This record gives sequence, structure tokens and C-alpha cells, in this order.
Amino acid sequence: MSDINSKDIVSFYLENQFRLEQFQASVEKFFTAHPNLNKKPLPIIHSIKTRLKDPDHLLDKLERKKNAGRVITKDNLFREITDLIGIRVLHLYHDQFPLIHSEILNYIDQGDWLFVEPPKAFTWDPESKKMYDGLGIDNEVRETYYTSVHYLIKPNNSNPNPICCEIQVRTLFEEIWGEIDHSINYPHPTDDISCREQLRVLSKLVSTGTRLADSIFRTLNDRKK
Repeated sequence: MSDINSKDIVSFYLENQFRLEQFQASVEKFFTAHPNLNKKPLPIIHSIKTRLKDPDHLLDKLERKKNAGRVITKDNLFREITDLIGIRVLHLYHDQFPLIHSEILNYIDQGDWLFVEPPKAFTWDPESKKMYDGLGIDNEVRETYYTSVHYLIKPNNSNPNPICCEIQVRTLFEEIWGEIDHSINYPHPTDDISCREQLRVLSKLVSTGTRLADSIFRTLNDRKK
């Protein structure tokens, strides 16, 4: 393992970014152009955020993997580091999520993408857990009370070192929490106990906001019937 130079792997990543950018653009286009997700006057998709992994963050991750005994090389980089491409899909309230999930599954069924692993939801909220269970999505609780749904996809081809894309779907309220948590805990978690507890409280406030948004739109839709 000692002869594997992490900086060389980062250089390889930078040299091949154009390949990642092609898949990144196609996944982003799926969400921004899909007719069922972008109907007016209120599209299901509010906005999209996308990024390629920062080279310094990748170097840090490679060193952590190496220290943990994981061998990452140019030949398995894309297969082993699955968050080089990140797409974040933001929507207003939870009742919109089942349609987003359904259209992703449809695209998988049509053979354009493959799941690298089954979708997973992260939630501590019992009402959200009930929804995810009903959709057949595995879910778990993180100690931080992180909330989001993750999809890990790759192109439907036989490449042994496939480019992967991590899709995160969450509400705007959850995005606020995620941005604050990311600024404090990434790439290394804070050891400040007070900050960790405050983030847990904020997560509960975020859940309350999302539930209220659902209630508002349910009331509005009921009155239109």
C-alpha cells in the first residue's frame, strides 16, 4: 500500500473529469427537463445543486481509506469512491417525494441507469419513516439526525471501473440543516458537544417546518377539489 501515491490518483481524477462531467450533465438534465417533475405552475423539482468532488477533499479521503487498509488505485477509483459526482434534488414538501422516487425507478426500469446499491433514506422522524417503509425504501437513523434520501447510480454498461453518481433528494428545510451540518462536520466531524446537540435540535425544527409545509399544501389541494 505504501507505494500507492494518493496525489497521483488525484491527478488521474483531474485528467478524467471530462468523463465525469458528461454523466453529471446527463443526470442533471434528467431532473431539470423531465416533464412530470417540472409541470407548471408548481414544479415538483424546486432546484438542483451539483458538484464534482473537490480534489483536496478527495486527497483527504484517499489518505483515510489507505490508513484504514483500503487500496484505492486508478483502476478502481470510480468504483470505490462513489461520491465523485453529487447531485442534490430539492423540493418543497414531503408529499412531492413519492413522484420523484417513482420517476427514478422508472428510469432504472427503462435501462438507462443501474443502482450501485438500493436507495436508502436517513430519517429520525416516525411519519417520514412510515412513508419510506410504504415505498419500500430502507431507512436508518443517524446519530446526528441527518435527513435525506440517497440514490447511488451508474450508467448501464459493462465498464469494470464505472463512474458513479450520488443523488440526494431532500426538502428545502432539510437542505438548510444539511448546509449548516456540512460547514461544521465536513470533512471531519466537530468534537464540540454543544454544536452536535444544537444540530439535533435544529433537525427537529426542520422536521416541524416540513410537516407544516405538507399541511399547507394539503389544505390548498383539498379546497381545489
